[in-house]
Amino acid sequence: MTKKFRGYQCSLCGKKYGPEEVTYVCPDDGGNLNVLLDYEGIKKAYTIEDITSSRDTSIWRYLPLLPMEDPGCEGTPLRAVGWTPTYAPPAMRKDLGMKQLWVKDEGRQATASFKDRASAVVVARAREIGAEVVVTASTGNAGAALAGMAAAVGQKDVIFAPKTAPPAKVAQLLVFGAQVMLVDGTYDNAFDLTIEASNRFGWYCRNTGYNPFTAEGKKTAAFEIWEQVLLAEELDKPLCVFVSVGDGNIISGIHKGFKDLQELGWLKQMPRIFGVQSEGSAAIANAYLAGTEEIIPVSATTLADSISVDLPRDGVRAVRAATETNGAYILVSDDEIIKAIAALGKVGIFAEPAGSTSYAGLVKALETGQITGDDPVLLINTGSGLKDVKSAMKSVEEAPVIKPAMDALQAFLNQ
Repeated sequence: MTKKFRGYQCSLCGKKYGPEEVTYVCPDDGGNLNVLLDYEGIKKAYTIEDITSSRDTSIWRYLPLLPMEDPGCEGTPLRAVGWTPTYAPPAMRKDLGMKQLWVKDEGRQATASFKDRASAVVVARAREIGAEVVVTASTGNAGAALAGMAAAVGQKDVIFAPKTAPPAKVAQLLVFGAQVMLVDGTYDNAFDLTIEASNRFGWYCRNTGYNPFTAEGKKTAAFEIWEQVLLAEELDKPLCVFVSVGDGNIISGIHKGFKDLQELGWLKQMPRIFGVQSEGSAAIANAYLAGTEEIIPVSATTLADSISVDLPRDGVRAVRAATETNGAYILVSDDEIIKAIAALGKVGIFAEPAGSTSYAGLVKALETGQITGDDPVLLINTGSGLKDVKSAMKSVEEAPVIKPAMDALQAFLNQ
């Protein structure tokens, strides 16, 4: 156990626990646990330059800010997670009338989604505590990330996914060698079954919004945004970060990362965090818009499978990510999500529906005046369009079929 890892604190009741007292959620009220770090010790041992001068281009450059020791595993995909590119597409800036706009492309991760960050940290943690099997519920991306990271280091893993998960995501699970079970039900059904199985068989549960180390992995995106944009650019206003929201763990993880930097005195100005949800899966946005932290389940219907959740498991912290940073929640339709896939594609970024949701949210925020073209904005594409080709094809016209002859080509061009 690392000395910088001090324990946990419940996000609901505030009770604190030692590193070995609990594993997943608060035993008193089921609240999500925040990992506590020794900020004073970190400040004494490290400077900003120790981070920014690192030659490690992965999440492990942030080991001083993570509750674990170096996991080793050199030469494997687990060491390649993170440090995804952040683009500043001029055509998109011009089209939207924005002066400062960036897109962070998580589709460039080892298994092509943001979920690699959490899975890499959870697998490293599993090795640290000697877990024999790691299990998770997933609509596809979290499972693929776990399967890929587990395969990289020879860790046994079990994945429960709804039978409706996109075939490309199921293919990743199987190719990586995971023990896969497709559940005849929803993601929420798979989630509950996973917890029951972990309790019965002693498996280490990676479930999003349940295992506190998932947020520790996801917070590394905030560290990269800090380095790639906040330290590199002169911003007159707070950076507005737009991210899609399902279970709530990505947005709460990003918020945790910025709060860690603030505690260390390394963050000049807290970014505003905007969560974007589909109208068909809006439990967290509904709570925010109602001015409450009470998360009421919905019957999710969105085609954006990665953010299709009936009962978000990290809802309270997800609401706070917006309320505590002067951000907001924005609702978009599935049609707007599909159109956003094409818009991102025009600047060379191939996004799955959950990834394009952030762009759809930005368009809506500009239309409603929640932000203006003078506000600096960073969008996060959470996953590659190759994850869900069926949805990608809905965003474009089908390619024409012509005969392999010049006259056929000329006839088509004349049209």
